[in-house]
Amino acid sequence: MDRQILARLNEMRHMRQAAILVTDLAGGPDRLIVEGDGLDGALADAAASAFRSGKSSAVEIDGQSLFLNVHLPPPRIVVIGAVHISQVLARMATLAGFDITIIDPRTAFATPERFEGIDLIPDWPVDALRERPLDSYMALVAVTHDPKIDDEPIGQALRTGCFYVGALGSRKTHAGRLERLKREGFAEADLARIHAPIGLAIGAASPAEIAVAILAEIIASLRGRDVSLPKGGRP
Repeated sequence: MDRQILARLNEMRHMRQAAILVTDLAGGPDRLIVEGDGLDGALADAAASAFRSGKSSAVEIDGQSLFLNVHLPPPRIVVIGAVHISQVLARMATLAGFDITIIDPRTAFATPERFEGIDLIPDWPVDALRERPLDSYMALVAVTHDPKIDDEPIGQALRTGCFYVGALGSRKTHAGRLERLKREGFAEADLARIHAPIGLAIGAASPAEIAVAILAEIIASLRGRDVSLPKGGRP
């Protein structure tokens, strides 16, 4: 592999950006595609499919035999709120292959006993996310019902282009949330990215059922996301 391409690939890994190493099986030069690069034609379609699935494969494009070696950052779920839903979601997400972090400043809830073996941060989200910022390969799940805790990380998730942003609460609660975020300068297109009420509409009632609905919605967002445009948020 060309040293410049290897250095660029390592840089992408460090920055948690997705990339595909394209190898010409006939011996032509390698090429690196970064998610969000402007592509067209059959290669654009093949790269988009590979970025969504995360699976490496051989393809035939315009008479060339190419191997697409996909390098994706490990997807992470960041949950704001150490509630009952979070306890179940943490176990399910781990089984599904996601890294997961729980953040909650309420130390009565954010205890190692309730989240054994889980990355738990008993701190305010604004402080925790300053040390460990969000990115486009993270899903943000806000479930505290407390605007003082939930609103700031939701805003950060929209700005940084998290592939999923979900918030627990009724339609009335969400309407109030939207008004607060509008006052912070977010446009309608940004706010439309928030999944609320959170989770797929499967009639979930118990914490375990709600966790299933949330995780399914996260997976659908990860596998169906738009990979054609550069990531980034507003305002």
